[in-house]
Amino acid sequence: MVAPTIAVAPVLVHVPHAGTTIPADARAGLLLDADALATEVRLLTDHRTDVLAAGTGDVGATRVLNRLSRLVVDPERFPDDREELAAHGMGAVYTRGHALQPLREPTPAQVDELLDRYYHPYAARMTAEVDRLLTSHGRVTIVDLHSYPSVRLPYELHHGPRPPLCVGTDPDHTPPWLRATVAEVAATHHLDVAFDTPFAGAYVPLAHHRTDRRVTSVMLELRRDLYLDEATARPHDGEAGLTRFVTEVAAAITSAHRRHDEGPG
Repeated sequence: MVAPTIAVAPVLVHVPHAGTTIPADARAGLLLDADALATEVRLLTDHRTDVLAAGTGDVGATRVLNRLSRLVVDPERFPDDREELAAHGMGAVYTRGHALQPLREPTPAQVDELLDRYYHPYAARMTAEVDRLLTSHGRVTIVDLHSYPSVRLPYELHHGPRPPLCVGTDPDHTPPWLRATVAEVAATHHLDVAFDTPFAGAYVPLAHHRTDRRVTSVMLELRRDLYLDEATARPHDGEAGLTRFVTEVAAAITSAHRRHDEGPG
């Protein structure tokens, strides 16, 4: 995970699923051969979302990048039965893959070991970054950056439109101004938007979730075919435009916070 030590904006851009690294101890528990694992990584990685977020540091945002594959642990999933995908083998520690095929068969102790080694330290770092920004600014907005395939994968629970931009929200942490800010920037980029379909929610550290309204959050799910070849994960001309879009979202949120600080006048 990489985050700058100083940021001038109360904005944290979170990139949880761009990583592809699988440490040897985690790889040993996976049932897939090399080819099947490569397919799984290709389908489940939010390829190049770290590149799409690259310009947000220039507008003062903190960036947090997860370098590990979500096949190790998924830092965005609840680690308990609050996670709706846990019943399908895709909670914080996946036991099923994209087609709900067996991925690993861990004992409870092995699940706890993965959580202790990878999930909880990541959560602690995210909590620390949010607390740092709260101390500096009194508020923080998380921009939770993802991408998703143009064709629905079998593990996905919900059907629905697959717009260029899916905006995920949280009822306690995504205020109307934040929804409107993202929609306004999307309109300038001619991106059609759907809220909470096909994916819903927005990441907030568990330490702040449902308890600290100073933490706001919004999820951006960009459809992958807009910026890369989904068969190879190689970028095409659309990447530059979406990189500008993500940067402009971070800048617009910063401006909204600045207006709040200045008050009417």
